[in-house]
Amino acid sequence: MSDNSYNENAYNGFAYCYDLFMDNIPYDMWAEYLYSILTEYGITEGTLLELGCGTGSMTECMIAKGYDSIIGLDSSEDMLMMAREKNLPGVLLIQQDMRELELPDEVDAVYCVCDGMNYLLEPQDLQRVFTRVKRFLKAGGVFVFDMKTDYFYREILGDRMIAENRDDASFLWENEYHQDTGINEYLLTVYQLEDPDNDLFSRCDELHYQRAYATELVQSLAEEAGLTCKAVYQAFTREPVKPDNERIYYIFQN
Repeated sequence: MSDNSYNENAYNGFAYCYDLFMDNIPYDMWAEYLYSILTEYGITEGTLLELGCGTGSMTECMIAKGYDSIIGLDSSEDMLMMAREKNLPGVLLIQQDMRELELPDEVDAVYCVCDGMNYLLEPQDLQRVFTRVKRFLKAGGVFVFDMKTDYFYREILGDRMIAENRDDASFLWENEYHQDTGINEYLLTVYQLEDPDNDLFSRCDELHYQRAYATELVQSLAEEAGLTCKAVYQAFTREPVKPDNERIYYIFQN
């Protein structure tokens, strides 16, 4: 993904029914966990930066927690279009590749949830993000993000096909995990109702690539960029990471 070509078409057509299919994600609970971490480090106000903000669901939850200045960044204009329709108060939405992060001012905290960091397919891409985050994160600010694990891709997804149907949309997910490289590849085929009177659906095909990283590599890359690792947790806990964790959280401080 050094040139971002692998995921350049991700979240285009799918953006328009993303919230429909993600209605099982407990964003409120995720936001409560994130809020507890931020407040632990004294970040109860100021400006937050959300990397990979998507349609703004998590952004909306963080507004409800009292943060009235949030920058939402995403590389998909389609996802940002859906976020704009939510009219989120105090939110600046920017289309930008997180590896090329450029902001007018420093921020108090940065976060990235729902495995946005897994879309960085090369270690140098991870390090570029860490370097840019350090550049725009205030001293003492924290960078909190989650990542899906090798265990999740290998044991939960593996080489499977997943399908889901709704009244107005459906999708097929054909998954393939390459354990030798840690790359998870899936073809997402989305059908969305366009003409209810004639029962006509549009079709969109998207290829998505994510990568599983060893915890030690993530920590070393961030530390090389000048960030300090404060904790690595099992998702939504304060417990140390175990081999069968499906998602883990990292906390780095500037």
